[in-house]
Amino acid sequence: MSDGGSVPAVAVTLGDPAGIGPELIAKLVAGADVAERAQVVVVGDRWVWEDGQRVAGTRAALREIASWDRVRTGGPESPCLFAVDTVRPDQVQRGVAGPAGGASVLRALRFCLDAARAGHIDAVCFAPLNKFAMKQAGLAFPDELHFFAEYLGVRGFVCELNVLDGLWTTRVTSHIPLKDVPPALSPPRIKEAARLLYRALRAAGVERPRLAVAGLNPHAGEGGTCGREEIEIIEPAIREARAEGVPMDGPFPADTIFRRALAGLYDGILTMYHDQGQIAMKLMGFERGVTVQGGLPVPITTPAHGTAFDIAGQNKANVEAMSRAFALACRLGASRAVDQPQPPATRRVE
Repeated sequence: MSDGGSVPAVAVTLGDPAGIGPELIAKLVAGADVAERAQVVVVGDRWVWEDGQRVAGTRAALREIASWDRVRTGGPESPCLFAVDTVRPDQVQRGVAGPAGGASVLRALRFCLDAARAGHIDAVCFAPLNKFAMKQAGLAFPDELHFFAEYLGVRGFVCELNVLDGLWTTRVTSHIPLKDVPPALSPPRIKEAARLLYRALRAAGVERPRLAVAGLNPHAGEGGTCGREEIEIIEPAIREARAEGVPMDGPFPADTIFRRALAGLYDGILTMYHDQGQIAMKLMGFERGVTVQGGLPVPITTPAHGTAFDIAGQNKANVEAMSRAFALACRLGASRAVDQPQPPATRRVE
């Protein structure tokens, strides 16, 4: 871990080799202030890294290492390349999701998780991956977050956190069918999600996070005339969370809750299902959004957008979200030694 007086060590992966990840990382590492923020370790195939630089039109001289013990020995002015062989050039078709690309992503991520667990790095920032390709390669989980949780032995509540211009969101349910959302809601589950969001904001430097909670139904149920989940599930959860020291207001109608946050009234929004928050966040800043893998013992971030296969290899990819994901990984990695209280073990989000 970082000793508190030096920059954090952050592993950066190249993402799916068929997508825009390699060129994004090439642009990121070429940034003038990257080495000042962290001891950067680019993890992936040497040929993928070189191809990313070729597409991006950049050239960065990285210090090659063959052991995690070497990460902190070169000083922050010396970014590293930890070359790992995960995929051959003849196995990758640019712009196409395939099992070889998915397997490459999984191997690089496992490599970084092992390093984080051993204390060699403080955070991980991964370039965009493709869930379909990963499932073709054998991923047995609905998404990468559940893979991370299982690999790291996490048994508590986990869920993605999305960040845009200082506004954080998360949800009580995530990658499940809409019909399964109402049965999945409960006061304990809502409180777990709220605590996760509250702790994440504190770790990011917000001293007194203010949280708003969305209702499930149109107009937040209209006093029970348009659904009773707000009365029977969400409102009791809010009262209990407040009593337990997590300040949160609501439930508010989902179609107006983001206006309250944009007016500066709240730092975080808790929604009941995936699209309640994601539609608003992506409309407000698709090329700036960041995803944080919430509930894990190590900070892991990524851009909120995907692999953009349609523009891969054309040097059209915007590096803004990647840069923001890296900056947040650095900030969270630097404070990793300040352990936040962990939630009690419970069933993970589906």
